[in-house]
Amino acid sequence: MDFLKSVTGKVISGIVALIVIAGGISWWRTDPATRDMLVTGGGRIASWLGIVLLIPWATFFVIGKVAKTESNAAGAALIAGYTILETVLLAWLFRWHMPNSTAWTFLLVGGLFAGVYNLFTCDWIAEKVVG
Repeated sequence: MDFLKSVTGKVISGIVALIVIAGGISWWRTDPATRDMLVTGGGRIASWLGIVLLIPWATFFVIGKVAKTESNAAGAALIAGYTILETVLLAWLFRWHMPNSTAWTFLLVGGLFAGVYNLFTCDWIAEKVVG
């Protein structure tokens, strides 16, 4: 509570309030087509992220079976399978349309994020299930 009473806390709170107000005004002044594009794209990204975060937890029993084989190749195949499936899902959500380098970069970064998340999450789940 002391942070909000300090000068730094007041300055940061003011900056945050200014950003929120500027964002609200920008949203209000944006034309309906652009607003719809942002909401639709954001919804697709949020749903894809939710699926990526959920898949390892929903299939913990598969991860446990693979971990019990004590095979690095099986674990790598599982993680690669999850990652490829999630990257293909992301491309499908955007109707297989990657019009420019920014879209391709987003797809590749999304796939990289999914792969790293799958690696760490599956490793943690495997340690808890087998260990």
